[in-house]
Amino acid sequence: MLRFAPSPTGDMHIGNLRVAIFNYIVSKQLKEDLIIRIEDTDTERNIEGKDKEILEILNLFSIEYKSLFYQSANLKYHQKMALQLMTQKKAFACFCSDDKLDELREEAKKEGKPFRYDGFCENLSDETVLNTNAPFTVRIKKPEQNIKFTDLLKGDFDYAPFDVDSFIILRQDKTPTYNYACAVDDMLMDISVVIRGEDHVSNTPKQIHVRNSLGYEKEIKYVHLPIILNAQTGKKMSKRDDASSVKWLIEQGFLPSAIANYLVLMGNKTPTEIFTLEEAIEWFKIENVSKSAAKFDIDKLRFINRKHIEMLDEMRLSKILGFADADIGKLGKIFLEEASTTKEIKEKIEPIFAPKTSCEGFEEEFSKLKECLQKAPFFEDYEELKKYVMEQTGLKGKNLFKPLRYILTGVDNGPNISDIYPLIKNYLGEIIK
Repeated sequence: MLRFAPSPTGDMHIGNLRVAIFNYIVSKQLKEDLIIRIEDTDTERNIEGKDKEILEILNLFSIEYKSLFYQSANLKYHQKMALQLMTQKKAFACFCSDDKLDELREEAKKEGKPFRYDGFCENLSDETVLNTNAPFTVRIKKPEQNIKFTDLLKGDFDYAPFDVDSFIILRQDKTPTYNYACAVDDMLMDISVVIRGEDHVSNTPKQIHVRNSLGYEKEIKYVHLPIILNAQTGKKMSKRDDASSVKWLIEQGFLPSAIANYLVLMGNKTPTEIFTLEEAIEWFKIENVSKSAAKFDIDKLRFINRKHIEMLDEMRLSKILGFADADIGKLGKIFLEEASTTKEIKEKIEPIFAPKTSCEGFEEEFSKLKECLQKAPFFEDYEELKKYVMEQTGLKGKNLFKPLRYILTGVDNGPNISDIYPLIKNYLGEIIK
């Protein structure tokens, strides 16, 4: 069993999506189920509706999953297992106030040391705990031996007990902290492989320690994916980068198939540059993903997006553009020389159907042409239309072609009208109104 475990605390960014895609591909390759676990126990940071948005994006990218879970639904198990750890003296009640802990943090900072809990409450007697009315957290005792694990990408890791620390597993309100809830849920859900970002590497020994303390012996394989850098700045992609938001990319007219293509291609060895997720399942190897940070280049994504638009069925493209006519899909592809997203193609097509009242510098010719075209019979062929207009108006040269292009396309330049006309001829009444 594999899992994708997003938090509903903000927009899904490309790093999250890349993790989801890799989990999906590997689950298909291993023929194991993929589950979605919404990690919503940090109620103060949760944003209403973000869970639905995450699921909509997964659906948009055709990422299939077996089941959907909300981490908060497992609260009774989180509490029950914390109680088990306390009973076995593997966890303890901590009455240290936030002020006291802040004081310890400051002391560690001044000494240039990492902050670690000083163990003040670890050996309190049961009687003392029972007679103390102050609010408390629950901490798991730090391990007695080093925590070791092997990452399929990054190799071997070895964490000393000091690194793991006696960390909090239940807050004062008795809700679970991230590492504890994650460890318990991975155990309850029989997770076999965890694929996530490398920012979670330091969480892994803590989660292994929780499961070890609960007597869980199944080994979970880990893959921690490198961070994604902005190719232009060389810095880590952040929320300030528009392109980091999957929602923004979709709104800009990037196809889900192209985004998925690029996220798999990025920092990876692939047999071909342009492919679908279904094709990637056949050859993808998680161990071939680069150990170095991947660079996100929006221009490269534009190139890939253009290729995926080219591969789209014309009727499908026309529906994306707001029509239901294969000719409009063909028209959209004509503009791929100038555009690389469906949004940009829409912006090219909109002037064709926009009202046109005059053509600067050719006002008289514009009026004469418009009147002629409104009365003209239907012509299949652009050359026949052009011949008819020339005979009826007496216009020629730029006095004909400048205003004629503007009436038919709404712009002064672009692809040849002879290429555009066959695809818009059935809309002339609407275009020339």
